[in-house]
Amino acid sequence: MTRVAPYILIGIIALMIFLHSLGRVALFDWDEINFAESAREMIETGNYMRVQINYEPFWEKPPLFFWMQAGAMHLFGINEWAARLPNAVCGVITLLILYSIGKRLHNEIFARWWVLIYAGSFLPHLYFKSGIIDPWFNLFIFLGIYFLFLFLNESSSASRKQLLLSAVFTGLAILTKGPVGLLIVVLSYLTFYFLSGRQYPFALRYLIIWLSVTGLVALIWFGLEILQHGWWFAGEFFRYQIRLAQTKDAGHGGFFLYHFVVLLIGCFPASWFIFKKADASGDRTNMFRKWMLAALAVILIVFTLVRTKIVHYSSFAYFPIGYLATVNIYNLLTQKNRMKGWQRWGLLVTGLIWALLFTALPVLGAHPEWLKVLLKKDAFALANLEAEVSWEPILILPGILYAGTVVYSFISFKAHRYKKGILTLFLASLVSIQIILTFFVPKIEQYSQEAALEFYRSLKGKDVYVRSLGFKSYAPYFYSGVRPGLRPESKDIEWLLKGAVDKPAYFVSKITRKEKILDEHGSRLKILYEKNGFVFYQRR
Repeated sequence: MTRVAPYILIGIIALMIFLHSLGRVALFDWDEINFAESAREMIETGNYMRVQINYEPFWEKPPLFFWMQAGAMHLFGINEWAARLPNAVCGVITLLILYSIGKRLHNEIFARWWVLIYAGSFLPHLYFKSGIIDPWFNLFIFLGIYFLFLFLNESSSASRKQLLLSAVFTGLAILTKGPVGLLIVVLSYLTFYFLSGRQYPFALRYLIIWLSVTGLVALIWFGLEILQHGWWFAGEFFRYQIRLAQTKDAGHGGFFLYHFVVLLIGCFPASWFIFKKADASGDRTNMFRKWMLAALAVILIVFTLVRTKIVHYSSFAYFPIGYLATVNIYNLLTQKNRMKGWQRWGLLVTGLIWALLFTALPVLGAHPEWLKVLLKKDAFALANLEAEVSWEPILILPGILYAGTVVYSFISFKAHRYKKGILTLFLASLVSIQIILTFFVPKIEQYSQEAALEFYRSLKGKDVYVRSLGFKSYAPYFYSGVRPGLRPESKDIEWLLKGAVDKPAYFVSKITRKEKILDEHGSRLKILYEKNGFVFYQRR
């Protein structure tokens, strides 16, 4: 019982923090609603083999995550809570895995710190409370790398089991988001190989076995899809992956060092602990540290070169950042290292930036007129601020308290009271995340999308057409509950606007597109009303 007690305790605490406020706000465009809608359409059509959006083939992602969401929706209904549940479960499993690996590679104390550091950093925690693909994708990649590390580290015949497990999890990563999962594992090994002075070659026979098993797992879906429908869908899928690397997809561009900045600020506090050069004790742990350094380097280099810049793309880096931070924190706690002055100041400044953000949100929410000068050139954002949102004065308190804990940690670090400072900082960050999701995000949603979602929900269950005009959104499909069996021409926005529609058709645009839409379609559309930057129309 003593051996399983820590796992039970971690599991219970993880369930509490990851299930808390899981369905408190609506899904956000694009990705959350996109993925939930694909799962919903699987349920509506009974077709679980082909991913669809608006009941048309959606070739951007394989189906494994959508299967998880569809399963949750079968159990708990088609709603936000069910759409995010798979990632909450992933969060629980991830923390249990980190504890288990930490014990195996180091000791129980190291394992506990690794769990706290991962759960207490902003983006790694928040991703487990989302409805996007990446948490499971990242976990499968991490397990693919971990079991490959075990295989290369052990010379016994039992290590072949580790090779097979690595291949299985890499294959599952491909089924979750595509071949980039295989790419990350392979590039991480090659980078590790050179970092280790070419000490761990991969014998050709083992490479063939690993690739074969990885391919067989991926073929669970890709193979059946090709057999059932030919090469068209698979071809579109791979062409999309190539296009994503070469172009700024859907306007998601960014400056060259985008992912460096995102990870430094988003993975706070862990991110500031990775810079201290300190080897883990023992040959095996040093080897795993090099694997994590290799994986982090691969993510930063590959997705810096990829022209599309989205926060999700570098999210696998959360695993190496968490491990490397834990190694350095453990060395601080065991007095093998001391924190440098620039590290203390980096933690202080970044922590105060977060605290300022937490404090500024309720202050600016109570005084939206202060933002109007900055946003005077953005009519849509200005109209968003017209939403009636109540920001209670007490909501500035979390930001002030967080600033206090950051300063207290800084003072503790300066006095070499590392355990007290680290524990305070990570626990405060973990609590802050819960407060943000419970009290702040619902209010932000009222500005950003509540008006549009309210309109879509009003049409749910009605036999109508509803689409967005002039901006991309998956919300009309999910929140109005579009049913299968639509006329083929109804998928064409021009037919909905100009054709002989057979039932009422509704449209939503941003206020910035209103004049152009009325110039082109004013004779066929009437405005129902406007609200918080959105304009709602009906075909005459």
